[in-house]
Amino acid sequence: MGSMGRRIVLLVSTLCLGILAYTPITSAAEWTVDDERALYDKMEALTHIPWHAWAAMDQYERNVRAVRKDLPKAERIGVYFTDAEWSGYANNQQADTVPWRIELFEGVGQDGDNDGKADREDPEDVLYTLSKQIVPFGYSASHIKEALWRRYQRDQSVRSIHAMSMIYQKMGTHQLIERHFPLPLSSHYSYRSTWGAKRGFGGLRIHEGTDLFASYGTPVMATTYGVVEMKGWNRYGGWRLGIRDANNVYHYFAHLQGFSEDIDIGTIVTPGQQIGSVGSSGYGPPGTQGKFPPHLHYGMYKDNGFTEFSFDPFPSLRVWERQTRAKRK
Repeated sequence: MGSMGRRIVLLVSTLCLGILAYTPITSAAEWTVDDERALYDKMEALTHIPWHAWAAMDQYERNVRAVRKDLPKAERIGVYFTDAEWSGYANNQQADTVPWRIELFEGVGQDGDNDGKADREDPEDVLYTLSKQIVPFGYSASHIKEALWRRYQRDQSVRSIHAMSMIYQKMGTHQLIERHFPLPLSSHYSYRSTWGAKRGFGGLRIHEGTDLFASYGTPVMATTYGVVEMKGWNRYGGWRLGIRDANNVYHYFAHLQGFSEDIDIGTIVTPGQQIGSVGSSGYGPPGTQGKFPPHLHYGMYKDNGFTEFSFDPFPSLRVWERQTRAKRK
């Protein structure tokens, strides 16, 4: 499509934002999963930006808000604008919902459902406002990435949202709650809470995960829906994989004996899919093996929008172990 054709499509999309917004998603007081999907589908119809991209943008901000004390917890949707951003920094009515006054003070808030208000608590108004930051760049994956970089000024944020969008697109839904224990329940394994314990190799540091001891070659399985973000050697973790899930949690599998043939960077995995096998690699240059008993090091990391930090995976592993056993019955 030429530049003229692209401008026409963008103009039509912008006009549609004003026409289709007259149809409200729901008037129900209780926000449901179906309401979320209806909102994403509506935004796709309005903007030509796929529903799974809207779901990913919303989920990313929901996850960030969940781990930040300086932001309110998400209620209906995750996308968030501060009062000052929404109403205008010079506006003395920081909870302003009057569209013309918000525009006068150069606020970003928009009326997305044509009810005469630009309400920061209204999901349609919020995503409509966000669309004004996305649509001018275009609606392809690369255009969306460019718009997101302008919003977040952070490569990892863009990568995370793109990964979530890929997962939602492949699975056809944004509700992906299934989880799986990382080792076969029929295998001989043992584990306990070791997060935060001291480690000495490479300098004094803490153990950022849980060690699951098992025999060489025991299959290692994905615990969640996710995208393989990292694959290769690390002098601490040996052969290791990093998987970003649809909740923007990073799952780290280390000391592997090897990887499954169909696993590579960018591969979308599902719970229970084999991704590698237990080994004792690491603590040295590529190929170093046997400096400790074979086991899987499993770590989990959250992202607060600025940096990632580890948290104890042991409670999650116990829950997933019970859930996986229940599914076998």
